[in-house]
Amino acid sequence: MDKYSSKIFSELSEERAIEILKTPLAQLGNKSQRPIAASYLVNFPTDNAINTLIEVVRKNKTNIEANIEANIEDKITQAKAIETLGILKVNEALEVIANHLCDDDKYLVENAVTAIGEIGCNDIKILAQIADLLDKPGQSYCTIIQTLAKLNYKAALEKIREFSQSQDATITSAAMTTIYQFTGDATMLEGLVKFLQHPNGNIRRSVIKDLMDGRYYQAIPQIAQCPVSLVFRARGIRHLADLAFYSGNMAFSDLQPSIDRIIFDHPYDLKLIHGYDQKPGVERAISDLYHTDFGIGYLATQTIIKNYPKAGEALAASYQKDGINNYGAHYHIVKLWGWLKYQPAYDLLIEALHNMQPQFLKSRTAAAIALGNLGDKRAIPELKSCLQLPLWELKYACLTTLEHLGDNSGKEICADDPDWLIQARVATIP
Repeated sequence: MDKYSSKIFSELSEERAIEILKTPLAQLGNKSQRPIAASYLVNFPTDNAINTLIEVVRKNKTNIEANIEANIEDKITQAKAIETLGILKVNEALEVIANHLCDDDKYLVENAVTAIGEIGCNDIKILAQIADLLDKPGQSYCTIIQTLAKLNYKAALEKIREFSQSQDATITSAAMTTIYQFTGDATMLEGLVKFLQHPNGNIRRSVIKDLMDGRYYQAIPQIAQCPVSLVFRARGIRHLADLAFYSGNMAFSDLQPSIDRIIFDHPYDLKLIHGYDQKPGVERAISDLYHTDFGIGYLATQTIIKNYPKAGEALAASYQKDGINNYGAHYHIVKLWGWLKYQPAYDLLIEALHNMQPQFLKSRTAAAIALGNLGDKRAIPELKSCLQLPLWELKYACLTTLEHLGDNSGKEICADDPDWLIQARVATIP
């Protein structure tokens, strides 16, 4: 978010957001105010706010030839208003949102489909409209298919089958998952697992979501080895582990190897799909820690561990220059300090352990494991202080590191933890 948008958010009230949405575009000082206001009203599910959002969505199209710019701005605001109504699950907005399913803007159509899925719908006419979008070129087919699955519209099954061999793997994955959900054909989900090794990181992440939707807990070990960010693997494995545990299909002893693997998150435990043509220099390897594809970041991490055991200082320099604000590189560097046993990083690891910013949450888990690898017992009270937080990955990592450092007090502290997984981990501590 830019500084202007951030300032607008900080100054908004419900009344001001409504006022902005009711003000003609030409009278506003900044065009981005209206979509911001539409998003902000998610914090105020009042009748006045909801009615204002519905009016924004209902607004007639501006004459495109007369005012193209105003038309574009209206569509952006309508898309945000639809999104907000979906999040708020405003049932009375269904019909007016559905009117945008035939819009010529595919992104507005996608928002409408998503919102209808969020609200829930059993209106056959609207469901058929959504299914008919699969016959229309250039639409967001993945979102459409996932929404039809969510709404359990089995009448769309044959249309969806046509996408099970799409050239777009995200669409294929969504179609195969939905076919399984509608028919129980488990071969569909078995076929999805191979996409966890797809070269495209977006597809790897999407497949984890589809396996979650399909409740395919059999894929937990493969998800644990998939080279995507810990966030996606942890979310997928935790969702499927809960299903497997509560259904009685898997015990904690069956799940623990995969859970330990994602918490330790060592690149040697992943099935990496990228490679270097020749050994890169340390500067190149460190720069690859910043790559948006986590698979390349893990490859760089493995390369540094194997070839540059004295890279701690260079990593610290990169951290201070850029890594401190880059959540991907931040995570990789924190883990590397532990594996390289770079003792001067102790204070920075403690800082990372207590970092409250949401985008650095996985770095807290990384810091807990890295502190264990450093072996510095000064970290024990710092780790114990995290055991009361409602963050299962961090608690699991802290329990593991405390045990590694010879402190088993976590067993008593977490004895009555409400999370079955933490209780199960505690039961393994001597």
